[in-house]
Amino acid sequence: MKINKYNSLVVALIVGFGLSGQAQTKQWTLEECVRYAMDNNISIKQSELDIQNSEINKKDAFGSYLPTVNGSASHSWNIGRNVNPVTNVASTETTQYTQLGVSSGIDIYKGLQNQNIYRRTKLSIIASQYQLVKMQEDIALNVANAFLEILFNKENLKVRQEQLAIDEKRFSRSEEMVNAGTIPRGDLFDLKATVATDKQNIIVAENALLISKLSLAQLLQLKDFTDFDVIDDTNAKDENGILLQNPVDIYNKAKEIRTDVKIAQTNLEIAEKNVVIAKGAYQPTLRGFYSFRTSASYSDILTGQDASGNPVYMAPDPVLDQFSDNKGHNFGLDLQIPIFNGFSVRNNVERNKVSLEKSKIELEQKSLDLQRNVYTAFTDAKGALNMYESAVVTLEARQQAYDYAKEKYDVGLMNSFDFTQAQTLLTTAQSDIIRAKYDYIFKIKILEFYFGIPIIPTITK
Repeated sequence: MKINKYNSLVVALIVGFGLSGQAQTKQWTLEECVRYAMDNNISIKQSELDIQNSEINKKDAFGSYLPTVNGSASHSWNIGRNVNPVTNVASTETTQYTQLGVSSGIDIYKGLQNQNIYRRTKLSIIASQYQLVKMQEDIALNVANAFLEILFNKENLKVRQEQLAIDEKRFSRSEEMVNAGTIPRGDLFDLKATVATDKQNIIVAENALLISKLSLAQLLQLKDFTDFDVIDDTNAKDENGILLQNPVDIYNKAKEIRTDVKIAQTNLEIAEKNVVIAKGAYQPTLRGFYSFRTSASYSDILTGQDASGNPVYMAPDPVLDQFSDNKGHNFGLDLQIPIFNGFSVRNNVERNKVSLEKSKIELEQKSLDLQRNVYTAFTDAKGALNMYESAVVTLEARQQAYDYAKEKYDVGLMNSFDFTQAQTLLTTAQSDIIRAKYDYIFKIKILEFYFGIPIIPTITK
């Protein structure tokens, strides 16, 4: 039989997990998984780097208050006829010229833009911190969901394995009853098909468990996940009484603590600062400046010949003396008054006003989304609780029906087909209650999350 690439991958992963089962496997609790994700998840690390960038931007903004100081130095050679930069006399000679200088400047007034930019960077740091918390919250919920999915698949696999064991025993007993002539041979064929179906269901359950483990291991950024497993430390109870709360109270609490709203509020404040900064460009700017410079030159100036006919050159002044004699200072104020700049300032102000309106709408939308999500989470949690309670009642009824059918089957008052139907309904009820249990746990954790109860005691650093 031809096996496609996907099946080959699944088989390889199953073999890998099977071989690793001989070694000691660490079983992770939900809290351990969440904490490990906080320290190793790539998205969280990126958010932490965003905070560092915001801190650097704050240092840049603070630096705009300080004066600028720059030094300069140059050395040049002028060959041929040129003007000596020191003597200002044109001559044909080779001149070397050295110039040294230092300059400084400081903003005295700039339409309060520097101050507002600094305040904006502080808001950006707060926004980055909120983004980190939101990323941690999202990762924690994703980890909890993946964790509970593993628990469901483990319980489901256990049910399938127990069912197979029961059917195999029943098949062996039925063989004895067929040989004894108690039941017809046709019932044995039905049981054989049932056992084969049970084995197929186990393979499907094993694959689902494997994929769910792989998903959580990748979410945790685990490099070696062959020995990865989890342990059930959850409880299908509303331990914090969250369902006793009023949805309005949960929503009001969520408005105070949810980072989605805080991020939108901070972005609104940043947009307001951007408008103020843009308007600052309408105002004149005043800047103070100071510079110091000095220079020295050297040139071979022919003054005559000596008694032997050799050329005689004039010796230049000592370099240090030239630097001392050629010192110069320059200082003053530079006033710039914007008059017309192609509407660039006005357009920039209008552009930032549009962004401000968008931020207001975004904040309003986040509040509406939060309200809808809270009420949806509350309704889902209530519904999940009802489903779980109904599943418990259904399982009890299916178990009683199965026990009764088994008694009838054992004494030959029920055929194999009807008994298999009762058994199938029991297995379905067992799977349904497992699914309802972990769905209820996750829905409760989401509702607690909106009420300010984290997945683990603390997820922020």
